[in-house]
Amino acid sequence: MENSKRTFSIKGMHCASCVSVIERALKEVEGVFDAKVNLALETATVLYDSKNISDEKLSKAVSGVGYEVIFGKEIENQDEEKRKKEIELRQLLHKVFISLILGVLILWGTFPGLMDTAPEILKNFKIQFLLSLPVQFWIALPFYRATISALRHRTANMDTLITVGTSAAFSYSTFVTFFPKIIENIGIEPRPYFDVSTIIIGLILLGRYFEAKAKSGTSEAIKKLIGLQPKTARIVKGGKEIDISIEEVTIGSVIRVRPGGKIPVDGKILEGGSSVDESMITGESIPVDKALGDTVVGGTINKTGTFTYSATKIGKDTMLAQIIQMVAEAQGSKAPIQRLADIVSSYFVPIVIMLAIATFIIWFDFGPQPAFLFALLNSIAVLIIACPCAMGLATPTAIMVGTGKGAQSGILIKDAESLEKAHKINTIVFDKTGTLTIGKPEVTDVIGLERDEKEVLKLAGSLEKGSEHSLAEAIVTSTIEQRIVLSKAKKFKALVGLGVEGEVLGKKLSFGNRKLMANLGIDTNPFEAKIASLENEGKTVMILADGKRLAGLVVVADTLKPTAKEGVEALERLGIKVVMITGDNLRTAKAIAQKLGIEKILAEILPDQKEKEVRRLQFEGKTVAMVGDGINDAPALAAADIGIAMGTGTDVAIESSDITLINKDLKSIASAITLSRKTMRTIRLNLFWAFGYNAILIPVASGILYPFFGLLLNPIFASAAMALSSVSVVSNSLLLRRVKI
Repeated sequence: MENSKRTFSIKGMHCASCVSVIERALKEVEGVFDAKVNLALETATVLYDSKNISDEKLSKAVSGVGYEVIFGKEIENQDEEKRKKEIELRQLLHKVFISLILGVLILWGTFPGLMDTAPEILKNFKIQFLLSLPVQFWIALPFYRATISALRHRTANMDTLITVGTSAAFSYSTFVTFFPKIIENIGIEPRPYFDVSTIIIGLILLGRYFEAKAKSGTSEAIKKLIGLQPKTARIVKGGKEIDISIEEVTIGSVIRVRPGGKIPVDGKILEGGSSVDESMITGESIPVDKALGDTVVGGTINKTGTFTYSATKIGKDTMLAQIIQMVAEAQGSKAPIQRLADIVSSYFVPIVIMLAIATFIIWFDFGPQPAFLFALLNSIAVLIIACPCAMGLATPTAIMVGTGKGAQSGILIKDAESLEKAHKINTIVFDKTGTLTIGKPEVTDVIGLERDEKEVLKLAGSLEKGSEHSLAEAIVTSTIEQRIVLSKAKKFKALVGLGVEGEVLGKKLSFGNRKLMANLGIDTNPFEAKIASLENEGKTVMILADGKRLAGLVVVADTLKPTAKEGVEALERLGIKVVMITGDNLRTAKAIAQKLGIEKILAEILPDQKEKEVRRLQFEGKTVAMVGDGINDAPALAAADIGIAMGTGTDVAIESSDITLINKDLKSIASAITLSRKTMRTIRLNLFWAFGYNAILIPVASGILYPFFGLLLNPIFASAAMALSSVSVVSNSLLLRRVKI
């Protein structure tokens, strides 16, 4: 078994009922574990066993319920897709104009009062029949095709409602036109309603046109990201510089970037340096200085100097491609709040058809004369006004705009569920090193107790050379700067959360924190006052022991990130409790926390205990977000309700997280939560409108107000209301683009 994820386009979807039908069909395929269909994006994302499932099987499942699958829609190359969409929209607009012009001409010849000003030819029923024919059987042909396909597979959708409603009006009108005497004999004035069927089709298509235009705005973030991808690269080969297409770049290619040029792919600088604008990736407006050995990201803009660099990531592996993929997957995912809409939508169309039949029967049996006409028009109004589209679009359009807005600000949200959960967060746990602090500590003091300072630093550096800890790196860097030659350490052993031990120049050395010294039975009391004084300054003190004797102290300090204090303050303004977690001793942790205004501290926490601390807070009833950047943060990030990884962190930490801050700005955590809250508010408003619209106007269309106020809803107005409902939901989602985060 080999799990794979596949996203492909689906043609022919118009409402939430379509979504539930396709999802059900895909999930019934043996080997498909999960399927999510997005109405706004017109895509399906399937998790399946690639060894047993082929494209043909997936396509067959979708076409089997009346829809068309389009494979090969690459996120990186949507120019052709965009061109096709523009052509389809133009064709749709032409059909709208034709149907509305013909509909208005028919209305002119039939509407009481207005018909007195119309030429005699438009009052002729057979001319009205001829004017309505192209609309009913050419322009509305896609409705018929979708309905026939749906009925063949024992399903029903929005097209079914439109087809049944307009066909009923057209069929009755045709009968009246050619057999008026039969209608007169049963006591009904022979009057056709070609204007109803024609204008309804025009208004529904007009609504779909505006809906499609609005939906294209919801995916603007993806389009902008795709637009960042360079098309060519200038490579250096054999002493010459040549321009090649971006697809021809290989790993290891040496690329020249000139001032003002786009960086083609990710890589490391080999020669030269510059200032690079990374705002399109990170949202940070200040250019970043780059020098020898620094990494550069494809899609960013070189501002001043010229440099050459070696390509390290190409194609789908570049950061920009991964960001595009991540945003696309997030926009295609479903939020838990959508489940209610999905459940209702799956039963919606059959219920509406039953309500329309009930409306016809009640009006025919109990309505005033002509009862048949009242029954017919009111049942048509029920079919036309019902709008599952609004319910289907309520959540995905808001999710698309919300995740896109986050991506433009350097906040990558993994999926819709993460975006929804984030608004509930009331406690945030920050890892200290590399998250609140820069993560590149420096040696500030070396104190020799029985040896001189250089020897203490040499022994500590020789021992730490084999360690990967950030503090070890600071010590080794300090020895290089002071040109101290390090010796080889034997029997090296890293003690998690304590320090290291080994042999250097025949001496058995231990180097670490107080806990390590206590475990070894070494008394640190004579130097406690000095250690405490340094820790009160926010510095980390590491103790070197030779056997059972103290040899010296090496003091390291890490500086706070520039946005750390503002980030903490922004969260507190949102009413969120901030907690700092660290492996440092309590005194050092307090010094850092005091600078940031953090009251709750979890100090001397070993890496494997971070997850337990997160779960303990959850057990207390708190909704917890964990912010970290290291491999040892991954379990805690996964355990938290929301894991937030710094974009500068490890791949493991980012993979375990729900939100990634590629802009490295801690203020963005508050921005992400604000975005989540505003998105959820928009979704709730959309769902309230979608459900409320149908709950109120379907009874109105059925004639519930007639016994009290004598009011009935004309099917033409019903179609206008239906079109407006979908457009209003999408437009409300688009307002999220104006939100300041």
